Amino acid sequence: MRRPPHENVATVLVDPRVLRELEMHLMALDLRLWPIATAPNCEDGPRLAFQVRRRLLMSRRGAWEDAAEWTPAWIAFGESWYEGAEPLPWSAHQALWRTLEQYADHVRYRLGLGGVPPLEVPRERTA
Repeated sequence: MRRPPHENVATVLVDPRVLRELEMHLMALDLRLWPIATAPNCEDGPRLAFQVRRRLLMSRRGAWEDAAEWTPAWIAFGESWYEGAEPLPWSAHQALWRTLEQYADHVRYRLGLGGVPPLEVPRERTA
C-alpha cells in the first residue's frame, strides 16, 4: 500500500503581531507560511486550526501558555528546495530552523516535520 501524496511541513504557533513579517522573511527563502485556518487543503480549516493549537499547547503542559491565542500555521518548502523525488536536503531544514530561531520570542514549534495533503500554490497564468 502506498502512502497518499503529502507535503513536508513544520507546524508552528505564530504570534499574530509578527505573522506578516515572518511570512515575508520565509518567502524570500522559498518557504511558504500557511495559516491552517485558511489553508487550501483543509475542508474545515478553523476547526483544524483550533485542534492543532490545542494539541500543541497541551503537549507542552503549560510551557507555551503565552501562545494560547497565536496562529497555528504550516511552513512548507518551495520548489527550489526539491530535486525531483529526492528527499528534502538538510540545507532546507537548516534554513527553516535558523529562521525560526530568529523569531524565538514569537514562534513556538518542535523540531521535526510532518506530512499534510499537498498545498496547492496558485500560479499566475502566462499568455
